Amino acid sequence: MAKKYVYLFKEGNANMRELLGGKGANLAEMTNLGMPVPQGFTVTTEACTRYYTDGKVIGDDIVEQIYAALAETEKVAGKKFGDDKDPFLVSVRSGARASMPGMMDTILNLGLTDVSVVGLANLTNNPHFAYDAYRRFIAMFSDVVMEIPKNEFEAVLDEFKEKKGVKQSPGRECRHVWSGGVCLKCGCLQQPPRSNSEKLPAGQNPAGSTDVRDS
Repeated sequence: MAKKYVYLFKEGNANMRELLGGKGANLAEMTNLGMPVPQGFTVTTEACTRYYTDGKVIGDDIVEQIYAALAETEKVAGKKFGDDKDPFLVSVRSGARASMPGMMDTILNLGLTDVSVVGLANLTNNPHFAYDAYRRFIAMFSDVVMEIPKNEFEAVLDEFKEKKGVKQSPGRECRHVWSGGVCLKCGCLQQPPRSNSEKLPAGQNPAGSTDVRDS
């Protein structure tokens, strides 16, 4: 039987701290107790250790288990990841066997794309909210995964807002900026493309775990 590297919250418990990390074990236990925990899954500490052992490569079997767990979580949420009408958005949080403050920042709203952000805007009837959430997701992902500092994004955003004479982040009036490019997706806001070769997985430290849950 193939080794299990991904556990739905309902499959774990408080005694699995070494495998699921402190956060993952606690989420599993709260699920078992019937608490209203947004459902998700945990990528184990063993998966993180193997990532480093394999030369910083995520095994195909781990990827397959992640997609399978995502599909199960979609069923619980009643939404589809990347859907253009009612997108399923998740948060990604790091964890470890022992508490490690500052290990990795949370990534919120994973699942927003050029397509799904339109669905979120229509669903909420609030384009500003949707596109600003997308902007924040891009900045968070770039900072945590691509190692592009957040202040690079804030600086160009402040410059853009000053030029346009606006006091809040681009929303409805800047819907067009998401049609192409990278990062903030506007000529004024665009960051130069960075190499994908240095991407880090969500669990950046050895013996770390990653929790993915419904936002």
